[in-house]
Amino acid sequence: MTRYLVAIHRPDDYDPAVEDEAMGREISALNAEMVAAGVRTFVGGLEPTGRTRSLRLGPGGQVLVTDGPYLETKEYVGGFWVLDCADLDAALAWGRKTAIACRASVEVRPFI
Repeated sequence: MTRYLVAIHRPDDYDPAVEDEAMGREISALNAEMVAAGVRTFVGGLEPTGRTRSLRLGPGGQVLVTDGPYLETKEYVGGFWVLDCADLDAALAWGRKTAIACRASVEVRPFI
């Protein structure tokens, strides 16, 4: 089995207030389905980028801490699953279900 990251992408101005009860039920059902299938290793939601801190290696080996994400972008990772899947096709099938339940763009990427 290969381990895959399934990441939800949200626009920078995303308002979590648009998440209704139906969406919550769909995400809960998806989580239950992943657990029942034995593929879910870990799942986690992330705070908005305003709570992000980035660390960069600076001159002389000093680590600099700054507010905000490392990259300037119009989208951010809002949450993710780590799944154990037989192959990319299986991971993509879970990614499709995730995009539907979360009403969001989703990235599927294998771990090294």
